[in-house]
Amino acid sequence: MKKEKQVIALTSSGLDSASLMHYLIQKNYVVSPVYVRQGLIWERAELYWLGKYVKAYKKEFPEARLQALSVVDIQSASLYRNHWSLTGKRVPGYHAPDPDVYLPGRNILLISTAAVLAAKRSIHEIALGTLRGNPFPDATPHFFRLLENTLSTGLACKIRIRTPFLTRDKREVSLCAPTFALHYAFSCLAPRGRKACGACNKCREFLSSVLPRRIAHA
Repeated sequence: MKKEKQVIALTSSGLDSASLMHYLIQKNYVVSPVYVRQGLIWERAELYWLGKYVKAYKKEFPEARLQALSVVDIQSASLYRNHWSLTGKRVPGYHAPDPDVYLPGRNILLISTAAVLAAKRSIHEIALGTLRGNPFPDATPHFFRLLENTLSTGLACKIRIRTPFLTRDKREVSLCAPTFALHYAFSCLAPRGRKACGACNKCREFLSSVLPRRIAHA
């Protein structure tokens, strides 16, 4: 009997994550979505919308091999201290360039956490929805290969990092998501409860990439 392909998908509530999960399921993976909670100001809202999407996906595609959402907690307060991602002060605004939203070591923390979970579950692949044009040093093919080798060595477990959207931009990736995902997509750096602030860098992205599709399918 052929062994099932399993993958841990690092997820948020953005359309990139919705597209990633759908893409992996279409590639015949058993997908385990994982959200790494670090104590950042947008996480409560993200988890609400991510949970809604996972529930809607299972209802829409009952035969899909999408596992229950796992939430893993690591605390970044002692690392980031007075960073805007913890305090909510001086959040990068609507016209702020993408480099302003950089969180030091973000992918290192997320992928390393997912790798420990993967090793415990005997899963050997981790996927994330990094896009083309990502300006950060922990989002390059070279970085992913180095980290892949380091994690495989340190965990004594073969780990492969998959980045299927690394050659695609946000518009291309958004077209991979099922239409109903548009109703649950959420990305905001300073949410007000479960609603987006409408004034940050991520809200600008949402208005330019997600909202037009949502209107078109209304």
